[in-house]
Amino acid sequence: MTAGTDLLERLKPGLGDIRGRLAPDASMAKLTWFQVGGPADLLFQPADVDDLATFMRVLPSDVPVTVVGVGSNLLVRDGGIEGVVIRLSAKGFGQIEQLSEVRLRAGAAALDKQVAAFAFHAAMGGFEFYHGIPGGIGGALRMNAGANGAETTNRVVEVEAVDRAGNRHKFSHTQMGYSYRHSDAPADLIFTSAVFEGVERDCDDIQKAMDEVQHHRETVQPIREKTGGSTFKNPVTKSPDGHSAWQLIDAAGMRGFTVGGAQMSEMHCNFMINTGSAAAFDLEMLGETVRAKVLEHSGIELEWEIKRIGRFEEGREVLPFLGAKIRKAAVERQAQTD
Repeated sequence: MTAGTDLLERLKPGLGDIRGRLAPDASMAKLTWFQVGGPADLLFQPADVDDLATFMRVLPSDVPVTVVGVGSNLLVRDGGIEGVVIRLSAKGFGQIEQLSEVRLRAGAAALDKQVAAFAFHAAMGGFEFYHGIPGGIGGALRMNAGANGAETTNRVVEVEAVDRAGNRHKFSHTQMGYSYRHSDAPADLIFTSAVFEGVERDCDDIQKAMDEVQHHRETVQPIREKTGGSTFKNPVTKSPDGHSAWQLIDAAGMRGFTVGGAQMSEMHCNFMINTGSAAAFDLEMLGETVRAKVLEHSGIELEWEIKRIGRFEEGREVLPFLGAKIRKAAVERQAQTD
């Protein structure tokens, strides 16, 4: 019996009222843009918010829970994910509705690009940046997703969520505690929907802004590859020369660098690519190699923007900065040049 079927058998007595889909040993590679990674022990796709809340109430507290979205900025390790993975479906959580001339409500499974399109047709400005983000609203709420000088925090009014015990909550914009690519919301919350506020704007102006976003993506980002978007956050305090993550990577000589089937894009070197044969190990090893090289070259520690989850395969663990000794040596070398 596999870990997934064993977990499902254990949970079955309490699942009588559950209407969503439960799948043991579910492939996560099929659900992520990198198309790598081991299986989830048990994948749950709730039918709606009530179904999600019911499931969380009956789920034993010792069973780990991981929430995933559309998998655009997610790296699942080769050993798979322990416990239950929850993925909200578009049918149950993908609705978008207009609340006023400048307000809309979007489900957590709605794509960012769909929200931008909905706002355009409603002559609601301020959502154009979502046109260029390949993710879903749930992830945007969690990490304060942004692009082209705008962020989720600029538009959020109220967020609804379900916690680990199955309780439903509402949070104001202030309570979300947004900062660059971060929110202070408790880690156990599962976002289900949010209210956003835009501004009145002429549709022609909105279309022009969306076209500019699309043109930028097509000309500077490897959007047709198996990638996960920006690999690393821009340093909050940038380098003395004001360099962004991609410039630091480029200066360290890591543009186009490969590990196995993983590569830092030649087009945009802050994007990792699965060239077709990569394992999750290759991609994470590549990322940590880049971090080590950037630290050695500039003294700056890049932070991952790609979320990495799950278990390493035995004997194929990846250490941050390739290990403490290498990291310490890099810091010492940089200190000698300052």
